[in-house]
Amino acid sequence: MKLAIYPGTFDPVTNGHLDLVERGLRIFDELVIAVAPNPKKQPLFSLEERLALIRESVLARGYNNLKVEPFGGLLVDYVREKGGVAIIRGLRAISDFEYEMQMALMNRRMAMKIETVFMMPSEEFSYLTSTIVKEVVSLGGSVKGLVPDIAEEAMRRKLGIGT
Repeated sequence: MKLAIYPGTFDPVTNGHLDLVERGLRIFDELVIAVAPNPKKQPLFSLEERLALIRESVLARGYNNLKVEPFGGLLVDYVREKGGVAIIRGLRAISDFEYEMQMALMNRRMAMKIETVFMMPSEEFSYLTSTIVKEVVSLGGSVKGLVPDIAEEAMRRKLGIGT
């Protein structure tokens, strides 16, 4: 069984994230969505809220070879602990590549047996970020079709914006 780890902040989970999950499950036998606390990013949702939103979003899709867990510390240590063989990272634009390549090379230096697999989201989600989604909702716009419905509802509640 080949296990991949898909790490991120997921604040909130988007349909772009779920697109990569679905496509990652075509390549790997099992997948763990590893949610980082990442207080430096000042997330809108707490770690517990993000875990719940992701779990509810993937539960509706019926995946049985997927787990959603929190993680902290070095990613390669977490991947080793789980018995993973790969890290999945999304690349939306060339601007993502430089940072992601640096991280992948550092991870390889620390753990040569763990591969980083870069995946591009489907074209319809190629521009999508959690930051953009939060900004649109905070200004009263709709992100229907870009995030799971429960994520949009949770953002509106959190930001005090009517649905």
